[in-house]
Amino acid sequence: MIPSVLDAPAPGWTADADVVVIGSGIAGLVAALRCRPHGRVLLVTKALLDAGSTRWAQGGIASALAPDDTPDDHLADTLTAGVGLCDEAAVRVLVTEGPDAVLGLIELGAAFDRAGDGEIALTREGGHHRRRIAHAGGDATGAEISRALLAELKDSGVEVIEHALVLDLLKDAAGRAAGVTLHVMGEGQPHGVGAVRARAVVLATGGLGQVFSATTNPEVSTGDGVALALRAGAAVTDLEFVQFHPTPLWLGADARGQQPLISEAVRGEGAHLVDHSGERFMVGRHELAELAPRDVVAKGIMNRMRETGEPCMLLDGRHFGAAMWERRFPTILAACRHHGIDPVTEPIPVVPAAHYSSGGVRTDLYGRTTVPGLYACGEVACTGVHGANRLASNSLLEGLVFAARIATALTDDLAAADSAGPADTLVADAVATGVGGLVDPGARGEIQRIMTSFAGVLRSAEGLDAAARELAALPRGGTGPGVEAWEATNLHTVASAIVAAARLREETRGSHWRQDFPERSDGRWRGHLVTRLAGNVLTTAYEPLEGNDE
Repeated sequence: MIPSVLDAPAPGWTADADVVVIGSGIAGLVAALRCRPHGRVLLVTKALLDAGSTRWAQGGIASALAPDDTPDDHLADTLTAGVGLCDEAAVRVLVTEGPDAVLGLIELGAAFDRAGDGEIALTREGGHHRRRIAHAGGDATGAEISRALLAELKDSGVEVIEHALVLDLLKDAAGRAAGVTLHVMGEGQPHGVGAVRARAVVLATGGLGQVFSATTNPEVSTGDGVALALRAGAAVTDLEFVQFHPTPLWLGADARGQQPLISEAVRGEGAHLVDHSGERFMVGRHELAELAPRDVVAKGIMNRMRETGEPCMLLDGRHFGAAMWERRFPTILAACRHHGIDPVTEPIPVVPAAHYSSGGVRTDLYGRTTVPGLYACGEVACTGVHGANRLASNSLLEGLVFAARIATALTDDLAAADSAGPADTLVADAVATGVGGLVDPGARGEIQRIMTSFAGVLRSAEGLDAAARELAALPRGGTGPGVEAWEATNLHTVASAIVAAARLREETRGSHWRQDFPERSDGRWRGHLVTRLAGNVLTTAYEPLEGNDE
């Protein structure tokens, strides 16, 4: 059973806003800033303002800024990476609005690296046929973007609550989103469980990588937004497509939690993937070799590991020399040396780890979900841009472009919210029923073990069936309501939804790799899997794309 609402104390305080934005990565910060003209904006974040995934983004942000590049070229590469499941209209929005959006970041003060002629320095990453990745600080792009946006936020009038875990969506009598319940842990702010009433709710909660044992995601990435949306009755799409980054630093077979990422830009600048005999095993597997789309490279690494019996593969950038490592990749160089590896003199051991959810809360081209008044942007959303496999460095761009579009939609949408009437029963309705029960906080490690063992890079019907059984059998109750129990329950909800979708899709496509169905099947599976929660039961249904209804 999946709870339809989290068991929590009744709200002890209330606040009001016109728009409440959940999350403070690039998507949340842009949404909050752009929504400010619509009235009082409250930005709620789970930890500190800069603690999300954005600041960990190394490689950069993709857009067609070079003279020899075009939005159509960017669109073609994105569609190829998405393996037939991208929404072309959404991709066209991304690539046509992307260049101006990136230039807008520069106007806000984001300092991207420059080439010798003073133009923005651009590099390549996997799946791109052009140099179109703008970067900052060598390999600290996300940190620089976050810095610039936070500086703009400081005097914007946006109110902020840090150290707050959002629990559930509030709805008015018409079924429209009308706020959230949340638990605040910080000092100098409202404390404990409260309710924020708002005319619009924007989910920008980031990813769900902590559902696996090893991930590049920070500790806060526990799928809270997807779980909240499911409990609210929203449609969630394509959760089976969890992208495993090919080259996180391998820290040993027992490594758990957030793993250091070796950016795709390292390969973009010419580093080679080799096995332990020194052979470049991606050559001949794909026309772009090491710069093939991420799903292709991750599978290539896993296959070579199985063929050789080695626990990792190697990324060789010794030919860069010390000066280039120090100038172009200072963060990665420091992280490797911290773990006893010097990329200047030795290859870097790498192994795929959970990185990005290409699926999420289903939205239209303006961030609207299937629940009126509830919006989503960034990694928590499924705009249709990524299809079955995200193209490298499209994630920051998606958050930037579609967060701004939500603000545009609110010009009309808030008028509808005003006409829905007062939500005078919101606080009373926020008291949880506890139906389904919270997952025991001690089960978090078991959830991660189950998902890593049976729903990771390699999947099969036997393993996914085992995952579903073991997830359903996990203990409930434990210590009762609290942050650890709420997070464990969110992880369990999201894990169950991922497994349900992965069991249903009997093919290999993009970042979904079925060992028992190793081929792509457009005739049967060129479409989306849509998951909903109703009556404490997850249901997943296949929706074929137009013209593909066999």
